[in-house]
Parts: sequence; structure tokens; C-alpha cells
Amino acid sequence: MAATYHVSPKVRLARSVLRPLFRLIFYVISQVKITGKENVPSHGAYLVAVNHVSLFEAPFICAFWPKALEALGAAEIWERPGQSALARLYGGIPVHRGQYDRHLIETSLAVLRSGYPLALAPEGERSHTPGMQRAQVGIAYLMEKARVPVVPVGIVGSTEDFLDRALRGERPAIEMHIGLPLRFPLIEARGKARREILQHNADTVMMQIASMLPPDYRGYYSEYVNDQRKTHQ
Repeated sequence: MAATYHVSPKVRLARSVLRPLFRLIFYVISQVKITGKENVPSHGAYLVAVNHVSLFEAPFICAFWPKALEALGAAEIWERPGQSALARLYGGIPVHRGQYDRHLIETSLAVLRSGYPLALAPEGERSHTPGMQRAQVGIAYLMEKARVPVVPVGIVGSTEDFLDRALRGERPAIEMHIGLPLRFPLIEARGKARREILQHNADTVMMQIASMLPPDYRGYYSEYVNDQRKTHQ
């Protein structure tokens, strides 16, 4: 029998406090802009893929998403005072970067098969600068195994200096752009061909995110967006 995933009453209570609290904080210290909320599926499981510049995307997207998200985060967060407490209260799922983690894969699939939306950063790590890095295949693997769509999300303004600027009273802009859900056909290929298709699917998700971002955020996917725009001119 497939594993099931449950959100504990304690975590639900914590989220009912943390989500509005962080929305308030973001509204006070920054200029919030959100587009594409109509693209969020009204029910069922799905993945949320977001570009990952800094630590600020996770609290931003978890606070403002229409419903509470399950979220993957770097395991190092669970070792840092303050960040660790918030991650545990919210019920985040730690990721040991650079390692094959069968338990993480099984937990992620259990989340999706139990009907919950799951947020993750396909790049696998923070870029620290706005330019996107190439996606890992993990997101495409989860889509394939769970047969769920992915909602691409582009975050602008979550740079490393976001909090410093906010504390100086600048009220920096931070934006969330939500794209249309994507689905991919079932992969029949095996071996190297299968991995190439998974990478192509992961890249396609990132290309959709890149298309919602300004040029200096597109990084690895800059040429794709430029080529697409030339094609449509």
C-alpha cells in the first residue's frame, strides 16, 4: 500500500498563525505584487516550481499562496537558530542537497498522492544572484511518478539584500508571477533516453518561469526566452 501523508493538528495551527503573520510583515516592509492567482488549481495535488535566489522565496510563497503548501527546504535550515524553529513550526520537509535521498522522494510522492500541493526549487540550491541555474531532473521525476501538474512561479525582488533594504525603510518591491499549470505525456523510454526526456521536461518548466522574469533573472535560460521572442516578432 502506498504511503500516506498527514499534516498534524499542531502544524495546521502553526500555519494558521504564521501565514497571516508573514503576509503582514511582507506588506509592512515591502511592496508586494502578485499576478496569476487565477492559474492556481482549485483542488487536488500539484507541484509549485519557483526560482531560488535567497532564503526569502519560501516564506513569501508560503505566506501568500491561496492555500497552505507543503514545502521542501535545504536541510541546513534545520541547523540554524531562528530559521530552524520556523521550519519546524511550519512543517517543512528537509532536503539533503547533493545526495540521493530515497526517503525524501517517498515523502514527496506521499504528499502528492495524499492530495497536497508541494513547493520546491528545481535548481536544487540558491543561486545567491538573480540568474537562474539549470534545473535538476527531480521535479520532472516527481511529476512523472505522481502524475500531477506543475505550476511555474517566478519570484522577483527576493535578492540577498532584501531584508537589509527593508530594514533601512526602503520597502523594496517583491513580486510573485504565477503561470499556467503544465503537464507532460507519460514517458515510455528507458535508460539514457528517459533521463534526457526528464531533463527536457524540467528545463521546460524553468523556461516558463524564465519567461515571467526580467532579463537579469533568467540566467541559464536567457537564450530560450530571447529565441522565443524573436520567433514571435
